[in-house]
Amino acid sequence: MPVNAAVIRGVQKLVLYETRARYFLVGSNNAQTKHRVLKIDRTEPRDLVIIDDKVSCSQSSQTSMSFSALSCLSGFVRFLEGYYIVLITKRRRMADIGGHSIYKIEDTNMIYIPNDSVRVTHPDEARYVRIFQNVDLSSNFYFSYSYDLSHSLQCNMTLLQMPCDAGESEELNTSGRQDSFDIFEEEGLPTPVVHGLINEPYAKYVWNVRLLEKVKDIVHPDWLLYIIHGFCGQSKLLIYGRPVHVTLIARRSSRFAGTRFLKRGANCEGDVANEVETEQIIHDASVMSLTAGSFSSCVQVRGSVPLYWSQDISTMMPKPPIRLDQADPYAHVAALHFDQMLQRFGSPIIILNLVKKREKRKHEKILSEEFYPAITNLNQFLPPEHGIEYIAWDMARYTKSKLCNVLDRLSMIAENVVKRTGFFVNRPDFYCHTLRPDERWGDLGGKVTPNGRLQTGVLRTNCVDCLDRTNTAQFMVGKCALAYQLYALGMIDKPKLQFDTDCIRLFEELYEDHGDTLSLQYGGSQLVHRVKTYRKIAPWTQHSKDIMQTLSRYYSNAFSDADRQDAINLFLQVFQPSESKPHLWELPTDFYLHHSDTMVLPHQQHSYTHWWTDGVLTFLPSPYDEAHCEKNRRKVTVKRVNRFDESIDIYTEIFKPYELTSFDDTFSIAMTNSAREFMPKTVGLDPSPFTVRKPDESAKSVLGSKSSKEEAVLQRKTAASAPPPPSEEQISSSSEDDSEEEREDEGTASQRSTPIRLSEPSDSVRAHEVQHPETYGLNLLAIPPDEDILIYHRSEIQEKLFNIITIYNSCFLCEYVLNCNLFLAPVSLFPSDSIYEVSAPEVDIQSREVFECHVQTGRGWVRTLCQEDVLMYREYIKNRYM
Repeated sequence: MPVNAAVIRGVQKLVLYETRARYFLVGSNNAQTKHRVLKIDRTEPRDLVIIDDKVSCSQSSQTSMSFSALSCLSGFVRFLEGYYIVLITKRRRMADIGGHSIYKIEDTNMIYIPNDSVRVTHPDEARYVRIFQNVDLSSNFYFSYSYDLSHSLQCNMTLLQMPCDAGESEELNTSGRQDSFDIFEEEGLPTPVVHGLINEPYAKYVWNVRLLEKVKDIVHPDWLLYIIHGFCGQSKLLIYGRPVHVTLIARRSSRFAGTRFLKRGANCEGDVANEVETEQIIHDASVMSLTAGSFSSCVQVRGSVPLYWSQDISTMMPKPPIRLDQADPYAHVAALHFDQMLQRFGSPIIILNLVKKREKRKHEKILSEEFYPAITNLNQFLPPEHGIEYIAWDMARYTKSKLCNVLDRLSMIAENVVKRTGFFVNRPDFYCHTLRPDERWGDLGGKVTPNGRLQTGVLRTNCVDCLDRTNTAQFMVGKCALAYQLYALGMIDKPKLQFDTDCIRLFEELYEDHGDTLSLQYGGSQLVHRVKTYRKIAPWTQHSKDIMQTLSRYYSNAFSDADRQDAINLFLQVFQPSESKPHLWELPTDFYLHHSDTMVLPHQQHSYTHWWTDGVLTFLPSPYDEAHCEKNRRKVTVKRVNRFDESIDIYTEIFKPYELTSFDDTFSIAMTNSAREFMPKTVGLDPSPFTVRKPDESAKSVLGSKSSKEEAVLQRKTAASAPPPPSEEQISSSSEDDSEEEREDEGTASQRSTPIRLSEPSDSVRAHEVQHPETYGLNLLAIPPDEDILIYHRSEIQEKLFNIITIYNSCFLCEYVLNCNLFLAPVSLFPSDSIYEVSAPEVDIQSREVFECHVQTGRGWVRTLCQEDVLMYREYIKNRYM
């Protein structure tokens, strides 16, 4: 049976040629061996006329013309005049998943297609162009030529294992077959055939799907490049030299998308605001292959509470009141939302609701009182084993308590969640897991297959904004899943990871970048609360930074969110300009744009009891979108290609043997590295990334670099007792919102977090510092005793005597060489070398046999074990495990 492989897009470089009548867009692959030509008519003032012969040609058939490099095509858009073409002109590599590169858009260009002689001008065209360009495509938009970013790793790898029938495949590059040299055909052997698979993207997470809708059925699929919006980051974890790539991908939904106060709750189709799917991928980078390597992934989701609710922003209030816009007694909108989740993730769906439950004046509590009855209503129609699980926890109130640890509670929740949903891994369990079983590994959920494990179900986390509290909760779940993933790949002996290790610091930095990016996109500022805030180890200077972030978020929500919302609506083509309807800036609200049932009556009424899609329950707990059913098969295009065809050659795509490459310029060198960025440089410490370290032992201290030792000393003393800075709710809420007990807690916290003056410390402060030594047993401010000074001077004198003897011996050696007429040949051409030529060491026969056996084993030629090998293995097992 032919194997399956992902198809690489054949258009990765573009050249745009211009005439008065046409634009010629010439696209080529990375090696520039195959070309395609797209002809765009410029004589039509309003219509888009594109001609694509869908034929690939070689470079020799192209005429010699001037070259201007572009990256790829993003789409076509029209406002009130003619069409524009949106081109990506600059890209940057951000991650690598099994040889499949993920790029970030760095720069774009927008070109007007019609010629000036036929252009029909409109006075409002320039304003629409400015609004459209307010969506900065160079800010957190990503794409890949060979990897489907709209789907999870589990979905993409499940697709590669799907059996393909010969009848449903079609030929690829049949026209160029006669020009290619096939060694198998010359020898009379059958040519190895591979099924190249192209899956239909998940439109919910594709942001240019409407921009390509006009040409999707006209041009060849190589021209269609789908982009996602969100976050992508990758770091390298070195485990005693073994590279492990930790990748974090966040996909922001393009449906009901917008800014913080302007998009709340859900629309009539079940799409919620600020919906983001976060996936963490662990990859053993010692094997750079998606099919032969070891991979693991875990998916989480965040999103607004799926109800009809909003906040009134007509009044200038930092915390507008929450109101329910529409009664939904049968949980219709929640049913549509969870139907989507059952199709994509399977069961169980676990909801972690972090909004407040106890308030003197109802604010966030309104959402909890409506959300829980909706879940109860939906569960009564689902089978009990596939019901939606609901966890409500008031994280904000728990944080104020002095005796409670927020992260410990989140860790317990995370452990239960991972045991219920499991995670994806593409290899079976190691034999060492059977020899040394772990009780937590045996209780792990998900679906076990002969090829590994599948994640069934997902955790859905929400607070009011789905920003600060949600990001911390997702980090704790990701930390727990990371331990299980490393254990599944054979990297650690127990599925447990501790704070203050190089591994967790690297992972925490990745999640903070992820949280800051998503917060800027939705809320207009970076995170106010971080993991260090809830650990209560944040320095006291963080308090002022949090206040500034809260003010920045308030300013963005009050003055710039409306313009950003208009730009998003125009970019996603939610609003399409027309001369027969009002302009975008004239609309009093965009409510009717995102709720289609307000303009058109629904053709079919959705059932209140049978609220899920037909066929979903058949495959549960597995997701319906990954099932091998006829509906999913129709979404996949299968092409029969030669095994060595360029369209599936990942090796050439990633390593580019036709180009001169410098190691210093490679992406792997520039990637964040745990050994370089986090591992301490002190000799003698354990280099393991799973060793717990003190704050100032790591390369990146938790407290950061300080200007003086005195400031670092005082901050370390106040870090453990300092409470977290007040949240955005505390800053913005009035005194009537909190109970008397909460006011006392806030008063006590404000007294404890009073900043310490560092400029002129008093005598009492100095006496306090002398009395208490440092955390690690040393007092840096104390004068060393006389005995230690005497030992230091004695060692200094011995070092000087040793240097004198060394100089004398070197002079004697030079004189001896000159007298004996000896000539020492240097190994290299560098004049400063002190290493001279020596004879190569001899390798005995036994060592050569061991090396040859190792090479043959790598090629697949395993020799038969002799009696000595069997006895040696038995002795090892007896001494090690018995």
